[in-house]
Amino acid sequence: MRSSRSPASRVARALVAPALACALAGCGALAAQQPGTLVVRNARISGTAEAPMLEIGIDCKLSGPMQDALDHGIPLTFRIRIDAGRWRFLPSEARAEQRIELRYFPLSRRYQMRDLDAPVDVRSFATPGYLLASLTAMRLPLPGAFAALRRTPVRIGVDLETASLPGALRLPALFEPAWQLSSAEYTWQAGAG
Repeated sequence: MRSSRSPASRVARALVAPALACALAGCGALAAQQPGTLVVRNARISGTAEAPMLEIGIDCKLSGPMQDALDHGIPLTFRIRIDAGRWRFLPSEARAEQRIELRYFPLSRRYQMRDLDAPVDVRSFATPGYLLASLTAMRLPLPGAFAALRRTPVRIGVDLETASLPGALRLPALFEPAWQLSSAEYTWQAGAG
């Protein structure tokens, strides 16, 4: 008995399955190129006049390529810029920059967060989820000028420092959306209480 299907319908069916598979694979590749997210949720200055501290909470979700790089032992460095002053375009009353490094050590299977300005401050984690969760509650040292702020706007911005990536990743980091990661500016009044 002969099939009632024409050769054209068999060819069409044979082409639809690979086309559908390619479309689904393309969606996965497109999803991998989606940028991560970086949001400063809260910040405040605490501590003493001799040793002010920045208490900051950052929500971070890495893109697929960033997570792959981290899982292969490539460190990711985040720069936190803190600027205090009433007028954005005049000299600041206080200014600081902190650098935080996230890293994975495959031999020990441990993730680490390290304050690059205070190398003795290293925290270790078993999973990347715990590592990123640690960013929600950080305490970083600040210069003494921050302790004297009274009713002064303080602005914070956080971004991925692409210059610290290995040479092979610097070019993709300039152009690919998956490597673009920076927060919106977070502002609050220091010493208002």
